[in-house]
Amino acid sequence: MDQGKTVVVGLSGGVDSAVAALLLKQQGWRVLGLFMKNWEDDDTDAYCSSRQDLIDVMSIADSIGIDVEVVNFASQYRERVFAHFLAEYQAGRTPNPDVLCNSEIKFSAFLEHALKIGADRIATGHYAGVREFQGKFQLLKAEDGTKDQSYFLHRLNQQQLAMSLFPLAGLYKREVRRIAETAALHVALKKDSTGICFIGERPFKEFLMRYLPRKKGEIRGLDDDRLLGEHDGVAYHTIGQRKGLHIGGVKGGKAGESGDHDAWFVVSKDIASNTLYVVQGHAHPALLADELRAGDLSWVAGAPPHTHWVYTAKTRYRQPDAACEIEHVDAGKCMIRFAEPQWAITPGQSVVVYESRVCLGGGVIE
Repeated sequence: MDQGKTVVVGLSGGVDSAVAALLLKQQGWRVLGLFMKNWEDDDTDAYCSSRQDLIDVMSIADSIGIDVEVVNFASQYRERVFAHFLAEYQAGRTPNPDVLCNSEIKFSAFLEHALKIGADRIATGHYAGVREFQGKFQLLKAEDGTKDQSYFLHRLNQQQLAMSLFPLAGLYKREVRRIAETAALHVALKKDSTGICFIGERPFKEFLMRYLPRKKGEIRGLDDDRLLGEHDGVAYHTIGQRKGLHIGGVKGGKAGESGDHDAWFVVSKDIASNTLYVVQGHAHPALLADELRAGDLSWVAGAPPHTHWVYTAKTRYRQPDAACEIEHVDAGKCMIRFAEPQWAITPGQSVVVYESRVCLGGGVIE
């Protein structure tokens, strides 16, 4: 079908990208594998899996019968993704570096390199889809809703989508593993990687402390301004966080006294005074909001969608789609109003808008 055309597949060492490469070869593409090295700071650390991943990539390539190139994008990653990540945390926001990694590295630096070595297309093992519709390329949700990664790809533009293939768009994860087993790929049962790509499985606060110094401050109750404890730095905490506050769950009186043991949740951060504010109970009204303002907008079609139409959106990856309307699109900002209040809307995270299965794009929550 695509005999003679070259596709460069980003191989991570996992089962998804391995099966993506296998399927494309079976379709008749000339497949080249590319392993991206994006992080160098702690290669020997117990949490860094890049060495094992590269070994797995070489084994996958040998099994499928394709060549592999290893490319180091660490300097681009530090400049385009990690510097932004640290600046956002320092400013008290909670960024999503995987979104930036996709738009700036996997579908930018990687795409540029692939074109230089003669690629007609690039491909990844993302669970998402792309199609051409009425002269525009659309980003689609994957068939497997539990694995859909369109949220992380929402900043891709028309040029990037035109060059991209997502072979796993119509497959469920169990089918992907079955294909890998049938092809005797040794990564068929390899555990999925989780978390932010350069942090891996390591404790998040421990990682952040390497780059952002401790700055002790007060933890106070939002409702009564009562002093509840102390934190090591507001940058280490995020809206809706429950674990790691070390203030117990006691309402009324002093810590240690009997009372209502509802959990405490971070609700806001005052950077100027270095104060962390918390509320008690998952359903506290201060944790709910029915609107948000977003900036740094990026729309897949190159233009904003219609205002006052009913869409759906999500303000974090693992969240059901929520009915909403878009209002006041101007100067790279918009308001999004939800039909029902949303929990723990977090500045710095991405809000991503959908129309049925089509991902329209989104922006950064302000």
